[in-house]
Amino acid sequence: MYQPPSFREDRLDIQHALMRSHPLAMLVTMGEGGLSANPVPLMLDASRGTFGVLQGHLARANPQWRGFDAGVECLAIFQGAEHYISPAWYETKRLTGKVVPTWNYAIVQVRGHLSIHEDAAWLRAQVDALTAEHERERPAPWSAADAPADFIAAQLKGIVGIEIAVTRIEGKWKASQNRPAADRDGVVAGLTADGDPAASAMAALIERSAPHER
Repeated sequence: MYQPPSFREDRLDIQHALMRSHPLAMLVTMGEGGLSANPVPLMLDASRGTFGVLQGHLARANPQWRGFDAGVECLAIFQGAEHYISPAWYETKRLTGKVVPTWNYAIVQVRGHLSIHEDAAWLRAQVDALTAEHERERPAPWSAADAPADFIAAQLKGIVGIEIAVTRIEGKWKASQNRPAADRDGVVAGLTADGDPAASAMAALIERSAPHER
């Protein structure tokens, strides 16, 4: 990934935080038929290895789990906040007019070796953990125990588990760090005025990523 120094994010805790808050990763693998990519919710276990281990599952009917080359690293892409940035928000536009549009974003790219799990107990534990993570803040959390046991057993036969032992991780926070303070203030004001959740998330990211804070 192209990483100009001002946008590089190497802090593992910050990278992991994005992965947890945006768990739907794009999983990319290489096989005999070329590249294969599928969106997959992945859970991070930061206690294992230097960079952590990712776990998830794919539909058994999905050919990606059969066709990947185990000798080639896979790639999981976690997309965080992102938003179009209008040059109209820059103070520099008023002063010189020498500005152009851009796009801000936060992203983490993870590489590692993919392994497959078909054991029913492993799959049930993974599904239970994934469900608990995303149901925990609901007033009446759903769990697999709420469904008939034979139904869940049948559903588990339709998936395969995946695990990625992370060997490399890169983070890029493109959040107007390369702009003068007045331009950053203008972008935050413009995004805040837009009022939509994606704009508000980017405004907050820009404020957190100001160069003097990094």
